[in-house]
Amino acid sequence: MNILIINIKELVQVENACREWVAGAEMASLKTIKDAYLMISRGKISDFGKMSDLFMPEDAGNRRLQIIDARGKMVFPAFCDSHTHLVYAGSREIEYVDKIRGLSYEEIAKRGGGILNSAKRLHEASETELIAQAMERLEEIMHYGTGAVEIKSGYGLNAQDELKMLRVISKLKEFSPLTIKSTFLGAHAVPAEFKGRQHEYVDVVINEMIPMVATENLADYIDVFCDKGFFTTEDTERILMAGIKYGLRPKIHANELDYSGGIQVGVKYNALSVDHLEYTGDAEIRALSGSETMPAILPGAAFFLNMPLAPARKMIDAGLPVALASDFNPGSSPSGNMQLILSMGCILYRMTPEEAINATTLNGAYAMGVSDELGSIAIGKKANVFITKPIPSVEFMPYAYGSNKVESLILEGKIMF
Repeated sequence: MNILIINIKELVQVENACREWVAGAEMASLKTIKDAYLMISRGKISDFGKMSDLFMPEDAGNRRLQIIDARGKMVFPAFCDSHTHLVYAGSREIEYVDKIRGLSYEEIAKRGGGILNSAKRLHEASETELIAQAMERLEEIMHYGTGAVEIKSGYGLNAQDELKMLRVISKLKEFSPLTIKSTFLGAHAVPAEFKGRQHEYVDVVINEMIPMVATENLADYIDVFCDKGFFTTEDTERILMAGIKYGLRPKIHANELDYSGGIQVGVKYNALSVDHLEYTGDAEIRALSGSETMPAILPGAAFFLNMPLAPARKMIDAGLPVALASDFNPGSSPSGNMQLILSMGCILYRMTPEEAINATTLNGAYAMGVSDELGSIAIGKKANVFITKPIPSVEFMPYAYGSNKVESLILEGKIMF
């Protein structure tokens, strides 16, 4: 069935010529059309414009065309969340209390908490249990307007459990209407049994895990937690080179805990994105300038862990693009609400609403490799859009941070709710 949305108060993020991303000063520009219509045919955007220019199609009166009157409401491209860990078993609220009492991320990890805690729980959970829990989370983020999401492994930390996670993500791709990309993150932490033998664990990732992941075609990308107390730049380079041989493009956890060199390694190996970036200085900005690597900031993690904020304003003013993602995970960002991330981008990182919308839509789409088909309102792109409740302005989206402004979600031309 085709869909025609009419009387749209404002159609947001429209493009006549598709762009991969927006960067620097261009991030402050957001093209919209007031009093607009949007035509969806065979799951894709086929036409849009002002209501005064709408030529009502011949099949308007039959069942092949559903007309939605969006009077007083706005239409946005669905959010693209380029960094999550939403396949996990159970929650970690006890560590949340430890954080309140002053323990650092590294201190909790040394006590067997953090990633190692999630790895233990995941090992004990079945694929069926993991799928059921993840499907609930996917349903939740859809209701906040997310239409595409990247999901990482990394709570397995051995070949069997990493493959289990990736197989779960493959099942989610089948079961969920969301656009899903999978990332292999075997190098998320060093397992307890390899303590003091990190080099050996890196060998396992390279010689055992990567070939098995590639043989089953379970991942779109490869990731490494390149940071203080985790994997070194040398470890990261070895793993990335092995992954690239199997066609896995890098996405890097970088510079969350210190100036780790992770950003520079990511750029060197043409990473699709480098993520976190709390510790980003002039040298890192110079490395990113002119590259094809998207800087992705994860406001939820910095907020939840009470960490320094990535210098989003400095990066944009230097001409870089910036994406915002949720980092949905049980330990450092237990929320996939991209409306909240949009608000944090404005409130905490001093981004304008236009910049933050670009960062959560088109730039997020680039950071997960789908900006050719998602992230903006453009003819030929997948019809992944949400219709808001009646709202007064575009700026209201990040302003009203405590309420859900999404009324309806359409994914690939199908009305989800």
